[in-house]
Amino acid sequence: MLDIKNFISAIGQIAEEKGIPQEKILEIIEVAIATAYKKDYGKKGQVIKAKLNPETGAVNFWQSKTVVDDTLVYFEEEKKEEELPKEGLDESREEKERREKREEMEMAEGKDESGRVKFNPEKHILLEEAKKENSKLGIGDELVIPLEIQEGYGRIAAQTAKQVLMQKIRESERECIREEYKSKEGEIVSGIVQRIENRNVFLDIGKTFGVLTREEQVPGEFYKIGQRLKVFVVKVEETSKGPVIFLSRAYPRLVSRLFELEVPEIADGQVEVKSIAREAGSRTKIAVFSSKEGIDPIGATVGQKGTRVMGVINELGGEKIDIIEYSEKPEKYVANALAPAKVVDVRIIGKNKVLVIVPEDQLSLAIGKEGQNVRLAAKLTGWKIDVKGENDNEGIERAEKAEAESQGLKQDAKKEEVKEEKKLSPTKPEKSLRKQSLRKRNVRSVFKLGH
Repeated sequence: MLDIKNFISAIGQIAEEKGIPQEKILEIIEVAIATAYKKDYGKKGQVIKAKLNPETGAVNFWQSKTVVDDTLVYFEEEKKEEELPKEGLDESREEKERREKREEMEMAEGKDESGRVKFNPEKHILLEEAKKENSKLGIGDELVIPLEIQEGYGRIAAQTAKQVLMQKIRESERECIREEYKSKEGEIVSGIVQRIENRNVFLDIGKTFGVLTREEQVPGEFYKIGQRLKVFVVKVEETSKGPVIFLSRAYPRLVSRLFELEVPEIADGQVEVKSIAREAGSRTKIAVFSSKEGIDPIGATVGQKGTRVMGVINELGGEKIDIIEYSEKPEKYVANALAPAKVVDVRIIGKNKVLVIVPEDQLSLAIGKEGQNVRLAAKLTGWKIDVKGENDNEGIERAEKAEAESQGLKQDAKKEEVKEEKKLSPTKPEKSLRKQSLRKRNVRSVFKLGH
């Protein structure tokens, strides 16, 4: 006799440990019981289902048949007739090879060339027969046939049920993990370093492990077993061994997500992160903006005495962070992006290019070590930036002239393209002459027909 209290308690414990809903565990148990029933009392091809009442422990069994017609199934006799060679003719070698190849494909897929499946009386029932049982049934419906309840099961049936139960629970666990972390793509999770293999770092992120590949690690950052890290969930991929969660410490959006945790105004949407440019492990520039009156976006992001920004910097291992104010005016935005350097003037000299003039003593600061500051500013703003000292008149003139010449060459090239198109296409006079000649031909043909 089934002890219902202990049974329900066991289901709840499995659901909690595996992170699977209790309803799903109950469905899996029903599938396992149905498999055991079929093993001892069913027939080959039968579709047997079971329903367990968790309150009483009673189990009901039934056989399921799908209602079909000739468009969905084919019969063995029908196929044998089709495979017979034409009367008076032997089957050619090519026809035989084609038939054998078709048969192999049908065996593999379970369908013939028209997409029909082989009729099986144990799991199919024709519409005419089904109507006799229930007049409301239609094509594709399920006919339910109650089965006799059996009490005893053999050792093999029990072992089969156990295997089905374990397999289905593993599959459901993988599915739940995949769905959970799929919804966390683009978010931050906390993880503990478990092992390091071939420069790949594996972290325990709760219900499963995530992998931090070499490409997504911060240059110069070292990891040790037991270390707790905040990581960015890049993507979830399904493999034969289950879902694999790919993590990142170098992704630019990791910085914005960290600021969301530290700055309530960003989490609430009062301050907006417009753009991020990052060279992981070295420096990050972040552009912030607020349309709310009375809110200083930079002050809110930095925090009192720099506490908020320092929280992010400490999490990133001391990475430098420049917080600048976003502006819809390109000149002001570019000038802000080159901070901490002071800017004298910003001139737009092309479609997507600006010339920035800075004091001579600020030139190296504006460019940065190995060009890092100007490179990050260009990534942040989306503008190509050419930096010149204010006393470099020759360099300024040369930059403006070069851009003007470049624009001039582009315009000349466009003019040449237009000219070539005009040469290839007929002119208006040519078109009118063609029309006149066509009219004359039509008049002549009409005149001839009239006579």
